[in-house]
Amino acid sequence: MRGRLCFAVALVVLGLGFGLSLLIGRYALSPTDLLHSVEGQGAPQIRAVLLQARLPRMIAALFVGAALSMSGSAFQSVFRNPLVSPDLLGVLSGAAFGAAGAIIAHGSALQIEIATFLGGCCAVGFGFVVARLVGREGVLPLLLGGLISSALFTALLSLLKYLADPFDQLPTIIYWLLGSLAQTGWAQLAVLVPLLTLGMAVLWASGRLLDVFGLSDDEARSLGLPIGAMRLCVLAVATALSALTVSLAGIIGWVGLIIPHMARLLIGPEHRRLLPFAALLGACCLLLADTAARSLSPSEIPLGMMTELLGALGFILVLRQLRREGRL
Repeated sequence: MRGRLCFAVALVVLGLGFGLSLLIGRYALSPTDLLHSVEGQGAPQIRAVLLQARLPRMIAALFVGAALSMSGSAFQSVFRNPLVSPDLLGVLSGAAFGAAGAIIAHGSALQIEIATFLGGCCAVGFGFVVARLVGREGVLPLLLGGLISSALFTALLSLLKYLADPFDQLPTIIYWLLGSLAQTGWAQLAVLVPLLTLGMAVLWASGRLLDVFGLSDDEARSLGLPIGAMRLCVLAVATALSALTVSLAGIIGWVGLIIPHMARLLIGPEHRRLLPFAALLGACCLLLADTAARSLSPSEIPLGMMTELLGALGFILVLRQLRREGRL
């Protein structure tokens, strides 16, 4: 009963937030304007604001928030730690390095997105290689590999920022690192939304598999489960989702850490229900954060800065709850 109520409330909040986001912004609209545009009778300027500027970024916010939340849930399950986020294995630093390299090379928007995705995947792949060199299965080698990979690609990113043109390329790199959906268009969504949907569907279908990670490795092996291969497959899908979100929106912090934990507190740890609920919460939160980012100031606040501010406050509540549960 509680689970159904949580889903119903989340859907209502999502619907209200979507309608509110359509109306407010630097160019405020009335419900009448929205109705006329739906009927095809609105002014061309209003239709342009809705269809070419506002609606694409709103759809992107929904999918990015949902994907980050689901990948964060998967990471927390694999590492058996509620304080784990999708950037643990270095995907964010690798993606940032790839984007910075494409910007310095004067790449097009599509080339920057491809370089971002490949950079994130390469960083995580390097972390897997380091973990394999340790010669042991388990969570700890992956954690060490992720730390080394993140440090390496962060250093490479710093080198690119040092080499970038300070008047042209460096501001572009810094703005990209702050995260934004301002440049989102229908062409990007046509490519990335199906990929994000596929990745989230695979994670949801793996819900029972994710429940297995609550067991120790020895217990899983005693049941005949290839726990090492299962872990790598789940991490590969979750990492690909994270890299796709970075290629679309830049670096968006905290969503993959805070939202899965909130969802687990509200609906429980069973992943067949947790994953879709975390996706709903993540979509709601990022949609509202993006709406605030483009509405609170005459000049748009980068979305990554907004999620950092909200996430830091939310993390205090998470730590308090963990302390109550005796896990800190």
